[in-house]
Order: sequence, then structure tokens, then C-alpha cells
Amino acid sequence: MQLISSQISGYMKRSSWIRKMFEEGIALKKEFGEDAVCDFSLGNPDLPPPAAIKDALVGLAEQADKPFFMGYMPNFGYPDVRQRLAEEVSKEQGVDVPADSLIITCGAAGALNSFFRAVLEPGDEVMSPAPFFVEYGFYCENYGASLVPVPAKPLTFELDLDAMDAAITDKTRVVLINSPNNPTGAVYSRKELDGLAAILHKHNEGRDKPIFILSDEPYRFLAFDGVEVPSMLDVYPYSVVCSSFSKNLSMAGERIGYALVNPAMKDKDMLVGGIVLANRILGFVNAPALAQKILGKALGSSVDTSIYDDRRKAMASVLDNAGCEYTMPKGAFYFFPKAPGGDDIEFCAALQKEKILAVPGTGFGCPGYIRLAFCVGEDVILRATEGFARTMEKYK
Repeated sequence: MQLISSQISGYMKRSSWIRKMFEEGIALKKEFGEDAVCDFSLGNPDLPPPAAIKDALVGLAEQADKPFFMGYMPNFGYPDVRQRLAEEVSKEQGVDVPADSLIITCGAAGALNSFFRAVLEPGDEVMSPAPFFVEYGFYCENYGASLVPVPAKPLTFELDLDAMDAAITDKTRVVLINSPNNPTGAVYSRKELDGLAAILHKHNEGRDKPIFILSDEPYRFLAFDGVEVPSMLDVYPYSVVCSSFSKNLSMAGERIGYALVNPAMKDKDMLVGGIVLANRILGFVNAPALAQKILGKALGSSVDTSIYDDRRKAMASVLDNAGCEYTMPKGAFYFFPKAPGGDDIEFCAALQKEKILAVPGTGFGCPGYIRLAFCVGEDVILRATEGFARTMEKYK
């Protein structure tokens, strides 16, 4: 007897390589012990939240007996938190962002889905450079749209602007980018973004509806070696930014994020209102009250990013020792090296025999590579040195 829709049944069969490898890791750890397994499958930050989170929790506990302490609030979020967020985002983006351009959401995923619900029609297309975060296609299909992947340049994963230009059709409604990028660690330069904006301005001529750029930015805080993460807001007027505090505040389980509509967008209040309504009718209703209150007190703080940089260098040493081909990530906490022989699924299986867990690039729309998350202890990373070398030796 069929209990679920054919669409969800199909999704279950093709998703998700990340969770699959995570579950494989649980089985390996149960069999061999936690200290024997090097699990690079899941981007779940292990750093404790900054001290401001604990201070916020202690302070909030003192207020827990007040009426409406965790009651309903406006659908865009608590006004005071929205104002604090506007001040912080203005610093990050280098653009004056008024509070009325922001909607507080249930994580970046809530922001993405609320935006898509507000703007997409059945049959629309959302273009994204490949590789891309695994859930993007499902989010688009939630609203009858389809994801159109356009391969980025091999190994460096810079935008292939000519290919993106050629892939735009009259059904293209959104270009979805993620920088710093999951899974590659690429950071798109201002030159690349200016080039993309010029392409969209050209295609917008004569259209009733503009093509949006949706910039997914949960890793904006994590760029290395002085690399700049440019703001889309002063590059392209029809831009929307989505982000979360899963990584920089280690609040992944609290599901708190936001959607930011470019203040320079013509009639931006209409889009803000549409996202607020979508945020409600999709069932999110609001971001959780406690998470918003914590955020209001913790904004401006962050985990120690130098720890991630040390881990990045440790992972690079493991890959260099093994002879892997890769581009050093400029941001986020992932490596995306080439799979020797080109079969990423087979290579992940070979690594698994050495108790090393990686995710095949196939799951990110980019076969021939693997993803390694280095948001784990440096001891775990270095422990993989010999196993990586032994695996790579089999391909020589």
C-alpha cells in the first residue's frame, strides 16, 4: 500500500548522500569505536557557541516568568531583534540596511523557501552554479519550479559566465548563488559578480518580471587569507540575501536566520510583504521566540575562526601527502578534491574501508569529486593521513 506521494518516494531514493554517509559513520563508530573513524561527512560545526550565547541564556532565564515571554510576535520577527540585526547586517554588507528590509526566518532554509514561495510560478527555472547544496533542487520543486545547474569551471569552481548566459531562458526567474560555497569553498569575486549582473541586466530588457539573484550566505563570516566576500546589494538591485547563524554562532539546531531584500530594489516593500506572508502560510509562522531573543543579545559575536583556518591547513597537509588534486578553499569549511579515476562513489567506498567518511560529489550535482568537511577536531583530520595515502596509492 502506497503511504507517501510518488514525488517524496522519488526524493527519498535520490537523496541525500550527506545523510547516507553520516549514517554509515554511525555504523562504523559502533563497530570500531569513535576514535577509529574519521568522519568528514556532515557540516555540523563542533565548536561551542561563543560566550555571548550562554550569557544570553542566563539572562533570559531570569525573565521566563514574565507574561508573553515566549508569546507571538509580528511575522517578520521581534522589532528590537530586527533592528539589531539590521545594524549588524549593514556592517557585514557595507550597505545601509534598514530594518524593514529584513525578515527573521527559521534558518536559511526557511528564508530560501519563503522567498521561492513568494516569487516562483509553476514552470519557472532557478539557475545555480554546480556543484550546489543538495537541497536546492527540492526547494525549487516545492513550488513547481525546476533547478537548472550550470557547471562551474573545473577544479577552481569559478563562475562560468558564458555558460550561465547561454542557459538563461524566458523561464529563468532566479539565479541562486552560494558564496563562500558549500561544497567547494569557492568565493565569487567582485569581477565575477559584476559580470553576472551585466548578463542579467541584458536579459531583463523587455521582461515583465526581473531575474532575481538569491545569495545564500551562511558562510560569509568564514573567508581565509584576507579574501573579500563581496556584497550583492551594491552589485545588482534585484538581489536578495539569505543567511543563518548555524555556523558563526554554532546555533545549527536553533534554526534562526533571515531574508534580506535589497533596499535599492524598486517596490521592495511588495517583496518583503510577500516573503512575510509566505513565511506564515508555509507553516513556519515565525522563527522561534527563544532563538530570536538569544540572537538579539549575541549579534556581533562569533566562534573563533582561526580554529577553522588551522583545520583547513591540516586537511591540506593530509591531501598533499596523499597526492590529491584540489583547489585550496577560500572560505567555508569544505574541501572538494578530485576523485582519482573520476568515480567519486567508488572512491568514497575505498576511503570508507580505511574508516574515512567523505561525500560523493554526485550528491552535489558534480560527479568526479568528493566533499570533506573539516569542522572536526584537528586530531581527527591528521588521523586520516595514512588511510588517505593508502587509498590514493591504489590508484597509481
